[in-house]
Amino acid sequence: MVRSFQISATFPHMTLLENVRVGLQRHAGLAHQFWMSVQVLKRLDDAAMEFLDLVGLSAQAGQLAVNLPYGHKRALELATTLAMNPQLLLLDEPTQGLGHEDVEQVTNLIQRVAKGRTVLMVEHNMSVIAKICDRVTVMQRGQVLAEGSYDEVSRNPEVIAAYMGESEGALSSAAGANP
Repeated sequence: MVRSFQISATFPHMTLLENVRVGLQRHAGLAHQFWMSVQVLKRLDDAAMEFLDLVGLSAQAGQLAVNLPYGHKRALELATTLAMNPQLLLLDEPTQGLGHEDVEQVTNLIQRVAKGRTVLMVEHNMSVIAKICDRVTVMQRGQVLAEGSYDEVSRNPEVIAAYMGESEGALSSAAGANP
């Protein structure tokens, strides 16, 4: 199980390649060997490049993470997380703070990397939820309010009353989804 935080957590003064190598070190049995040669770490470069390619960042592998725009930092964090080969991936508001074009990119990225693993995601962007979630659980004050597909939950009168305060179409129109 690996968790991705709401605020991007990369090593800012390391390259993208080095960031992903950190994730690979654990799986390669090198996580607690702090003083290893660069040659040992370079054995992980091909695998690191595959993860960077998966998230669309391979062309920037030598760039420092500090220089990336926020959406690319989120993609880098996801590449590093995936390098740890998790069966369960926990994502805390992966589109929070992203511009519209980056939301679409990260949403598509999550769809691609979700194959073959379970993804548990906290997300408030209804259009993201409508596009990628198989099952939705709506909570209010720590209690489950509704569960089911997006269509089922978006039409649930309790969900509508709790989050929109009005008519049945309010949640769907707010999410940009078709009822």
